[in-house]
Amino acid sequence: MNVITKTVQLPDGRTISIETGKVAKQADGSCVLRMGNTVLLATVCAAKDAVPGTDFMPLQVEYREQYAAAGRFPGGFTKREGKASDNEILTCRLVDRALRPLFPADFHAEVYVNIILFSADGVDQPDALAGFAASCALACSDIPFECPISEVRVARINGEYVINPTFEQMKEADMDLMVGASAENIMMVEGEMKEVSEQDLLGALKAAQEAIRPMCELQTELSKELGTDVKREYCHEVNDEDLRKQINDELYPKAYEVVKEALDKQARQDAFDKILSDFQEAYNAAHTDLTEEELEEKAALMDKYYHDVMRDAMRRCILDEGIRLDGRKTNEIRPIWCEVSPLPMPHGSSIFTRGETQSLTTCTLGTKLDEKMVDDVLDKSYMRFLLHYNFPPFCTGEAKAQRGVGRREIGHGHLAWRALKGQIPADYPYTVRLVSQILESNGSSSMATVCAGTLALMDAGVPMKKPVSGIAMGLIKNPGEDKYAVLSDILGDEDHLGDMDFKTTGTKDGLTATQMDIKCDGLSFEILEKALMQAKEGREYILGKLTDTIAEPRAELKPQVPRIEAFDIPKEFIGAVIGPGGKIIQQIQEESGATVTIDETDGKGKVQVSAPNKESIDKAISKIRAIVAIPEVGEVYEGTVRSIMPYGCFVEIMPGKDGLLHISEIDWKRLETVEEAGLKEGDKIKVKLLEIDPKTGKYKLSHRVLIPKPEGYVERERRPRPERGERRTRPERGERRPRSERGERFNNGEQRRFEHRSSEQTNEFHDPMTEREPKDFNDSLDHLD
Repeated sequence: MNVITKTVQLPDGRTISIETGKVAKQADGSCVLRMGNTVLLATVCAAKDAVPGTDFMPLQVEYREQYAAAGRFPGGFTKREGKASDNEILTCRLVDRALRPLFPADFHAEVYVNIILFSADGVDQPDALAGFAASCALACSDIPFECPISEVRVARINGEYVINPTFEQMKEADMDLMVGASAENIMMVEGEMKEVSEQDLLGALKAAQEAIRPMCELQTELSKELGTDVKREYCHEVNDEDLRKQINDELYPKAYEVVKEALDKQARQDAFDKILSDFQEAYNAAHTDLTEEELEEKAALMDKYYHDVMRDAMRRCILDEGIRLDGRKTNEIRPIWCEVSPLPMPHGSSIFTRGETQSLTTCTLGTKLDEKMVDDVLDKSYMRFLLHYNFPPFCTGEAKAQRGVGRREIGHGHLAWRALKGQIPADYPYTVRLVSQILESNGSSSMATVCAGTLALMDAGVPMKKPVSGIAMGLIKNPGEDKYAVLSDILGDEDHLGDMDFKTTGTKDGLTATQMDIKCDGLSFEILEKALMQAKEGREYILGKLTDTIAEPRAELKPQVPRIEAFDIPKEFIGAVIGPGGKIIQQIQEESGATVTIDETDGKGKVQVSAPNKESIDKAISKIRAIVAIPEVGEVYEGTVRSIMPYGCFVEIMPGKDGLLHISEIDWKRLETVEEAGLKEGDKIKVKLLEIDPKTGKYKLSHRVLIPKPEGYVERERRPRPERGERRTRPERGERRPRSERGERFNNGEQRRFEHRSSEQTNEFHDPMTEREPKDFNDSLDHLD
């Protein structure tokens, strides 16, 4: 067994080790990555040949987390891992986007990358290590791959850039970026920020690049040591160079003219299609000697070669003449129109249209019960802000069925969620859900979702800190040329045929989220800075369009929005509000018609009361406040008689708080029994709290002080208590007799027999409480004790 281990050190001194040759040896490449107690296995397998007719890179990346890694059982009925969670899908996308551009353009064999988390202690974040592990597995294989890459998380904590911070460190971060790069070039960026500047973002990218470089060098050494630096031979394409030259010579000028016409999306596509169909028709007429099967093979090659022609025509027109597909300048934004409240019943709604991209977004406000529970391997929490993004086929004019949510929709929705979440106040009582339905798409629909989401939130009356806008930037740069063009607000074709898709979102004060995919080599930080500053101008222009439509969040919620009141109660009263088995809180909800939730957070009880009308909320709140209120001496309460005693009655002045109304405090006249006052259990009576016993906390109540004193009334003098005198000295007991001489004990426990207790001594015992009823408050309390 040839086991090879390599280690690399992070800037703060922590190490990451890569081990290969020990496990999963039947895969084309495999490695085990360790960082602290976090362990991942990455494997890669590639088919030997391509599926006939495949003209793209069929790469599939899977990242899965085992619940056993954290010593947990999976939830659900089956108690085993099921479909990939959103977190796992997002991690897959990060790895896929960094790896995909580095496979050879003519390599079309199916490639499967699998990354499994086998151990995690909740200290280090495993998603930051997945890209490094995947690239190492490729380095250990003979699968053709341009160069090794790695991924790191970079966060800014107290002004310092930290590589692969721990979960605990992230609590203090104002920037969270995942960066994928080779030793020389940035390949992929995604993350969120708390309104940072463009220069701060560039600083983070530079710090990530420095940390990634030694990881790439480690893989190069590993590949040479294993002998996998020599990659397998393959032949996945059969080309006709004569046909390629013919198409380029005949169709390039025609395609260039279509580019310059600045047509809309559908008209441009129809014009491009006609050029190709006319060529195919003429070619088939000129080659009647070819069989039908041979003509089909030629048609597939024509599609491929013509795609390259369109790409070259678009790029040269932009670089040489500054003319884009739709006729705009490189920094020009497409026409924008916005509308709020297009739908009558959602709590908030908006339409944002930019050129041929359109999002209809709705906002729904709910209670704490509507929160989403996250139950991932290393994250068990609740989400109070949700954003869902839908991309139906009709938005691009495709005639096909709509299926379930795909990875692309999850990724685009997550980016928009990151852009907006920081602008919703942390103490906002509502659970918020945005749903973006893309109705048209030709350009960045995720950035349209950010803009439409801002409008819908403000239309719903959500008190956003600041509105957020977003823009997608593109790049045209041919290898070996110094000339390049940065494009603002790119079209779908400019994304597909260009070299960069760089999305940024932000407020007027800074960036909140970003996503970047780079498809070319040698992208300098100078070009990145130019793209960021041009994006800032575009975002500010779009932000002005949003605030022209609705300047600030609505002051009032719409009538159909459930009202919520939130307040804190002392921690010790949580149990009293909930009651045994939830009895009290259920009774409050039933009687008031409101929904009540309560949680313990930061040593306090966080209460939320929601209902369609204010009356129900007020009723529930009054009941809760009555439970948690502390009675005050001198206050008058409307109480309920709970029990009758010979010496008075007990009155409930607040839920769960009873006090003694002594018989002498019921009326000014002398009462022999409580019944003389006409009181019975369940009666209402006003009482005043006279005293709270400092030792026992018991309440002394009075009703008579609230009624007029009779004329000539004279307070009876209270008889003084007799002196108790000195306590008698206890006689010596002497030595205890053996147990056998003490007498027998009855098994039923009713009494004991003592040989030396005389009947005379027994008759001397008496209970003074049976001879008189208590005459004052203190006597009553003694009796209760």
